[in-house]
Amino acid sequence: MTKTELEDIYRGYIACLNRQEWADLGRFVDDGAVHNGRRLGLAGYVAMLERDFDEIPDLHFNVLMLVADPPYLACRLQFDCRPKAQFLGLDVNGRCISFAENVIYEFRGGRIVEVWSVIDKAAIEAQLAGGN
Repeated sequence: MTKTELEDIYRGYIACLNRQEWADLGRFVDDGAVHNGRRLGLAGYVAMLERDFDEIPDLHFNVLMLVADPPYLACRLQFDCRPKAQFLGLDVNGRCISFAENVIYEFRGGRIVEVWSVIDKAAIEAQLAGGN
């Protein structure tokens, strides 16, 4: 798989997430998918995303940076959203917050098999404390 092909697959995945087309997610995520060391499988991955969208109704994935080195892809995602209640253990309660997520994906057979994700929680804490 070339870098361009991998980037195209990833952009299709992000579009699928933003449309919340869970029935199509299997085109992008492997049945044995692992997220931050936890084997979720496709069903668990869908459940995780459904929960995210339930807790954050205006969730939208925005790609800021994308680097592909097959079979790996790294991305910096930006979020501007209003979680309904708690998010990452923080009492957000509908406040508008902005934060980034750094994610590395491993692909096999054109699908995500493993994800390593880190959210910038410190940026959210600063916003809630009255900073940025």
